[in-house]
Amino acid sequence: MATILSKEQTLLAGNENSALTYRQAPSNIDAEQALLGALLINNEALQHIGDQLRSEHFYEPLHGRIFEAIQKFNNKGLIANPVTLRHYFDQDEALADIGGGTYLAKLAAASVTVINISDYSSMIYDLALKRQLIAIGEDVVNNAYTHQVDIPATSQIEEAEQKLFNMSIEGSGDRGFRPIRHAVIKAIEQTDHALKHQNHLVGITTGLQDLDKMLGGLKRSDLLILAGRPSMGKTALAVNMAYNAGLSLFKKAKSDGISAKEAGSIGFFSLEMSAEQLSTRMLSSASKLNSYGILNGKITAEEFSHLVRVSNEMSQMPFFIDDTPALSIAALRTRARRLHRMHNLKVLVVDYLQLVRGSSASSQNNRVQEISEITQGLKAIAKELDIPVIALSQLSRAVEQRENKRPLLSDLRESGSIEQDADVVMFIFREEYYLSREQPKEGTTEHATWMADMDKAMNVAEVIVAKHRQGAIGDVKLRFDASLTQFDNLAEGY
Repeated sequence: MATILSKEQTLLAGNENSALTYRQAPSNIDAEQALLGALLINNEALQHIGDQLRSEHFYEPLHGRIFEAIQKFNNKGLIANPVTLRHYFDQDEALADIGGGTYLAKLAAASVTVINISDYSSMIYDLALKRQLIAIGEDVVNNAYTHQVDIPATSQIEEAEQKLFNMSIEGSGDRGFRPIRHAVIKAIEQTDHALKHQNHLVGITTGLQDLDKMLGGLKRSDLLILAGRPSMGKTALAVNMAYNAGLSLFKKAKSDGISAKEAGSIGFFSLEMSAEQLSTRMLSSASKLNSYGILNGKITAEEFSHLVRVSNEMSQMPFFIDDTPALSIAALRTRARRLHRMHNLKVLVVDYLQLVRGSSASSQNNRVQEISEITQGLKAIAKELDIPVIALSQLSRAVEQRENKRPLLSDLRESGSIEQDADVVMFIFREEYYLSREQPKEGTTEHATWMADMDKAMNVAEVIVAKHRQGAIGDVKLRFDASLTQFDNLAEGY
């Protein structure tokens, strides 16, 4: 009777006399030795490597220590060769095990020419990145297999995204020295664009003329902070700016005969309000109908028909809203990238900064570090996608405790990093809001003065540009219609 072998037994029997095979982490020891040999012969070859390659990128730890020692000697103006390094590594048991100073001499003998050293450096760095990818992949798999109720799959995805992002920007943030002609050409192109543009704007219009004059429009790679106390109208102003920018892109697509994707889109992260609430505000502003009436159905049949027409026009705009609450900066970055890839994102709005969560576990235990991570992440998005990012921010209660309620940079809540990372810091201030709560007794002199002040402040808002990295600072006056939650240009001579 024939014996039936199991599948495992068959495989083992078949491989009994063959060598065991396994996958080894990507590496090239020969390339590491050749590169180190070239550096030991000619320390000047370090300048052909740049600052991207570091000791931890070497697969063999000893090679990493040798590379670090060569750099250390070079930084001190000392010669690093097999003779000088032999004394440096006298106490290193790892080097002693493979021949000590003799191994350094063998490295020098295996050197490559300076011409090839850049290629070897790139190869070692690329292999190191692949090993990091493998490590991240293993972590993802192991974490997914581990069942922890307090760590949902979405958190694991965000953690993986954060690790991948950190790896992707490693070494890419510093592009090294570039000839000035590249920067000059780009600056001339921006100026040429501004000259040809009707309003002489470098960036995308906010639809508010005086603010556009002050800022030059919403400029690429800028992080703009719009801050204010509750009820000042931060969200309303951000919605108006985003809507006007989207409308200008939509009109450009029509006039130039291009697709909406070519013209670009607007992205709005609403972490506080729902997409429906935000859309109602936009409808109220665009249709000039009271938002309270729209919400409660207190409009006429004719007004409703007008509202439907406006909504149909608005629906065609390249405007996208994400109202997911408590997003992490890693998730926000991923979604912004996706929108940029699919719909050519041109302006991104985040409402508001303090509702975004940090991604790293260490920062979540320290609010200042968390805000710092978030602002740095937003600035990184602006630079990576080359778009303006408008982030709303709350102000501290210190404003309310002063007689003069006009905000200051020191009022930015929770972290000085907001001011440091931002290219533009704007405050929204409405004196009418505070005056309406300080009404004196009627018939008094103070009441007459108060009435005069109220007349001046009625429906007037100020945007205080407190920081502007590429221009002047100052105040811009706007008209504010509370019933429509709309900001508009203020009439001349107001």
